[in-house]
Amino acid sequence: MEIATAYQNFIDTTKETCGDREAISLARIIFEDVFGITNFQRKDNFDASKQTRLSEIHVALEKGEPIQYVLGQADFYGLKFKVNESVLIPRPETEELVKWILDSLNFEKNYKVLDIGTGSGCIPITLKKANHSLGVYACDISPAAIDIARTNATNNNSEVYFFQTDILDESKWPDLNPDIIVSNPPYIPRSEMDKVGESVRKYEPELALYVDDADPLLFYRKIAEFAKKNLNPEGQLFFEVNEYNAKEIVNLLATAGFSKIRLKKDMQDKDRMVCGVA
Repeated sequence: MEIATAYQNFIDTTKETCGDREAISLARIIFEDVFGITNFQRKDNFDASKQTRLSEIHVALEKGEPIQYVLGQADFYGLKFKVNESVLIPRPETEELVKWILDSLNFEKNYKVLDIGTGSGCIPITLKKANHSLGVYACDISPAAIDIARTNATNNNSEVYFFQTDILDESKWPDLNPDIIVSNPPYIPRSEMDKVGESVRKYEPELALYVDDADPLLFYRKIAEFAKKNLNPEGQLFFEVNEYNAKEIVNLLATAGFSKIRLKKDMQDKDRMVCGVA
């Protein structure tokens, strides 16, 4: 089978379930990242081993497994990150949060940054790659997530100090006085699990997604408390938020004593980021 034929066959069989545009996007990602092929009209032989691998990928996608987990990697801010079902798949709105942080920095200063609930490590690693003068720390409650994040830091040649802790337990709060704290904590009430996309609900880690209905802002409140006590003077706290409770988080930060609170929309015109100064 020729490469061009294999490429078109994949699109034809995939578009039935996800549409033309998504099928073409998936085909490009797979042929480039898995097979190293960038010219999709080549007449070279697409050998049996490649056909078998492509078939395996197709079956996994048909089951609803996200392409990032199927391939074991995700793109974020121009970098490659290893991912599996222990960590969330990095998303475009988180790229926007990273850009907002970078835009806020005075590159003549040396900042200490802490990412709480780091998952794959995409936020701290990207910040460090973009500004090598940053001292970057990141934590997560999941040992499996920390392992993935450390691998990603090594793969991206980015010096980040990762450690495991439970930010909800004040006795385990890290002894750090950062200038910037950033977090994309769990914010989906368990009662709304059925509103989440099937592939997210089936494959992505519950620990990083959901919070009990009785206290849906639990992580935001605890992280804000930690930030207020530990940020250096004029330090900044950045949150990624749920568009439906963004204004509640603004009020939470105001009640906690933060100033210069800003609510920022993403490219989809949704309220998705909040920042306050301690």
